[in-house]
Amino acid sequence: MELNFGMDFEDYFPSMIARFGAEGFINELCNGFRLLMDVNKGLITFESLKMNCSMLGLEVRDDELVCMLMEGDLDGDGALNQMEFCILMFRLSPCLMDGPKICTSTHQGVDSMSM
Repeated sequence: MELNFGMDFEDYFPSMIARFGAEGFINELCNGFRLLMDVNKGLITFESLKMNCSMLGLEVRDDELVCMLMEGDLDGDGALNQMEFCILMFRLSPCLMDGPKICTSTHQGVDSMSM
């Protein structure tokens, strides 16, 4: 199922790595995970993702939320742990997944990135 929220995707991860360095970038991903997770379970669950989408003003259907979770759920528990979340974020970044070559972006602040 293809998700379309009516917005263009711009990959800011390369510029974040350039600014924060690799370790700082991973720390930022972990902060993002903590913002989305269910604090009692330590996981991003369907309920925590739905609540956070609502708080952000995003109208996302339940089936779309399930697809988001399924995309990153590597252990089959229906939720995302911190490692699954970080892996998913890397997989969804076109520039980071291109490997150790230069990835060109149309964003003025990100001309290229070397891994």
